[in-house]
Amino acid sequence: MNPAELSMILMAVAAGAMMPIQAGVNSTLALQTHSSLMAAMVSFVIGSIALIGIVLAMRLPMPGIGALKTAPWWSWTGGLLGAFFVAASVILVPKLGAATMMATFLAGQLTASVVLDHFGWATFPQHDLSLGRVAGVLLLFAGVFLIRRY
Repeated sequence: MNPAELSMILMAVAAGAMMPIQAGVNSTLALQTHSSLMAAMVSFVIGSIALIGIVLAMRLPMPGIGALKTAPWWSWTGGLLGAFFVAASVILVPKLGAATMMATFLAGQLTASVVLDHFGWATFPQHDLSLGRVAGVLLLFAGVFLIRRY
């Protein structure tokens, strides 16, 4: 594995580790604000401010209107998907706990991922569905069962 690949793997591991931490932080905020949705909104506002600061600091050029107009309609839904994820994590983490919540999220993520890969949707490279991939997803669901049960 070359250094660039290793750095990407480490970044993915770090991002994955942040997911249950973010859910716990947002859940704590929900307790203080008495609203899961308010906590999710605050999370997005703070995240948006951070991203604006990063974009400005990096002096990234603004995209032209033409580029934005030609984007497929579904490419605009990422924020909605992220809002659903954050709101769901704020609601679920105090009820399910970090391990069960993340295990179920992971099982859902991998199920969607093998479908996206199989059809090559949303700019993903096409990878055929295989017995090994299906078995891997089924093992993830078995893991969800074990984590929830024990």
